[in-house]
Amino acid sequence: MWWIWVLTGLALLGLEALVPGGIIMVFFGVAALLVGGLVAIGMGGPLWFQGLLFSVVSIVSLLTLRNPILRRMNRGTDKSESIDSLVGQQVLALEDLVPGAEGRAELRGTAWTAENVGDRTLARDQRGVVERIEGLKLFVRGT
Repeated sequence: MWWIWVLTGLALLGLEALVPGGIIMVFFGVAALLVGGLVAIGMGGPLWFQGLLFSVVSIVSLLTLRNPILRRMNRGTDKSESIDSLVGQQVLALEDLVPGAEGRAELRGTAWTAENVGDRTLARDQRGVVERIEGLKLFVRGT
């Protein structure tokens, strides 16, 4: 009977790898492997106890370990860093932007509100560079 727990655990771990969703099935897979190991060495007890042990280990580990693991995995993916990484990127003016004027510019395939902070007009279809970002507004300068 131990091999059924082991196969179930491996299937759950494989399912975790195939299904996006943020680390859930791995706890059930590890619990099934643990129960399979206990059954293999003769410490699994009756089937009802195996099921209870599987449920308790799965749920307790899910509730206690999931959030810390997700935090550790997401460390360094601060949203402000990703916005700041847009500074220095090239934009394409979607309309003429005279110095100090607001208009639309395209950055990475998305239209943004942009203000020309340069001293030259940024003509439509001309490239510019992002100087800074405030909220959802780009401050650009012609290149």
